[in-house]
Amino acid sequence: MNLREFFTPAAVAANWTEVASNYIDYIGPGLFPARKKAGLDLAWLKGSKGLPVSLMPSTFDAKATFRDRIGFEKLETEMPFFREGFKIKEKDRQELMRAADSNDPYAVEIINRVFDDANELIAGAAVVPERMIWQLLFTGKIEIKANGVDYSYNYDSDGSWTTANTKKLTDDKWSEATTADPFKNFKDAKDAIRSKTGTELTTAIMNTKTFNLMAATDAVKNRWLTTTGRSMGYLTDAEVAAVVSGTSGLQIVIYDKQFADEDKKAHGFIPDGFVALIPSGTLGSTWYGTTPEEADLMGANANAEVSIVNTGVAITRIVDNHPVNINTFASEIVLPSFERMDEVYVLQVSGE
Repeated sequence: MNLREFFTPAAVAANWTEVASNYIDYIGPGLFPARKKAGLDLAWLKGSKGLPVSLMPSTFDAKATFRDRIGFEKLETEMPFFREGFKIKEKDRQELMRAADSNDPYAVEIINRVFDDANELIAGAAVVPERMIWQLLFTGKIEIKANGVDYSYNYDSDGSWTTANTKKLTDDKWSEATTADPFKNFKDAKDAIRSKTGTELTTAIMNTKTFNLMAATDAVKNRWLTTTGRSMGYLTDAEVAAVVSGTSGLQIVIYDKQFADEDKKAHGFIPDGFVALIPSGTLGSTWYGTTPEEADLMGANANAEVSIVNTGVAITRIVDNHPVNINTFASEIVLPSFERMDEVYVLQVSGE
């Protein structure tokens, strides 16, 4: 690497560009707030929430009858571990010092951005739980496979959630504008969850591509005409969201944030053609364990500096004395729990 070659006039003119997706805030932490625990094991109770059952009639001086508890199952698993780092070698350090001493007024700023190792690793660590949350919401499973490691978690081992809480549309796909009926799909989903748990679904989350399919359906256009008395050749996103929300009682949330996977391929957190219908409030928790760096290096190693960010992400800097290398690592042990899984409904509205 020759940093002098990097600081060309073209590079200085371009300076730095940001991907638009980076400006979109993550939704996951609001639905699955971060919590901390010691160790690797994670256990939680997945309740089969039901409607309140009326008390059994009784007579005076008679012993109370005892009711069965609402069913639940205890789920236990070992949380996965993630760690990655950057290295600044001796030659890199020499090039950095030469570039910083140059007369280029933009050199230091670009150096700081390119070698902002800690922030890049923190951003990468934030992707992991967000990725898990949306896989979990849409499939009931988490699968991350890379670097010879296979992390697979099935939160719906008996398939009961998939059977009762998901639906794949066939003849009424949203891609078939004349036969699709998003209002009926939403009502059926709300009725199913309400009758099963007593919970009211309040929010429909989808990406722009799926939203556009919904906006193009005759059902939405006709509902707009019926509601407003005006025929429009084109409805804005705000108009579509308003008529759908007003009719279905669901707030429409569009989420287009993206991430790059281990192969640097871009993906949206929300898959095309899927809608997650959720109730108000949190749905579970994002659990962080104690990493080896936090447990064994924090405050105990003169060559290691360890800081904890975002509840459970350990940022570690280690200086090797011979040769002189600066190593920056991020590590996390993280996995979401999904206590309100039975109160979420997923629609696959297009695709195979």
